[in-house]
Amino acid sequence: MKKLKREEIQVLPRLERMHLINSLGGIKSANLIGTMDTIGNENLAIFNSVIHLGSNPPMLNFMMRPHTVERHTYENIKDTLFFTVNHVHEDWVDLAHQTSAKYERVESEFEKVGLTAEYKDNFSVPLVKESQVKMVCSFVNEYHIKEHNCHLIIGQIEALYFHEDLQQKDGFLDLTKAKTAGIIGLDGYVKTSNLKRYDYARPHQKPSLK
Repeated sequence: MKKLKREEIQVLPRLERMHLINSLGGIKSANLIGTMDTIGNENLAIFNSVIHLGSNPPMLNFMMRPHTVERHTYENIKDTLFFTVNHVHEDWVDLAHQTSAKYERVESEFEKVGLTAEYKDNFSVPLVKESQVKMVCSFVNEYHIKEHNCHLIIGQIEALYFHEDLQQKDGFLDLTKAKTAGIIGLDGYVKTSNLKRYDYARPHQKPSLK
């Protein structure tokens, strides 16, 4: 097994170090965050850091990189206080990945990559029509992570949209049926498949399948 000490990691070529460390967290979620600025310019960007925060009230969070350059997603969220989170699916990971390109503020990533902006229930932020699981979120708070000068964004889910056949009786969403994709590192897209579901774990009992 290969071993790298911190000092050895630090002197790796930049791109090699970046890909290595970004892969260490395992398979991450693949989501497109949709926003709009105050004059109507749409924005869409891929993120691999969206995670569940709590279910009552329903909240999630994601990480924004340092605001040392223009960050249209961050600026739009702070200006309008709303954003959307849209699952990326296996059939169009190429389109989702292309949103990471540095488009100008006035250029809509929806139009540039070939995805469709969708508006629901009088919310003023764009959802991705092609996504089978998507939500509108309101901005709740942000926390500055001083170690890397990043910002942790907290959002509350205001509306959730998904195909009914994805949901099981206990509320669980079978994202493999939706062909929701995952990400390894920054640019490695993966398929998912169900292995097992277990009942609630209790001390001194063997794991039991649902």
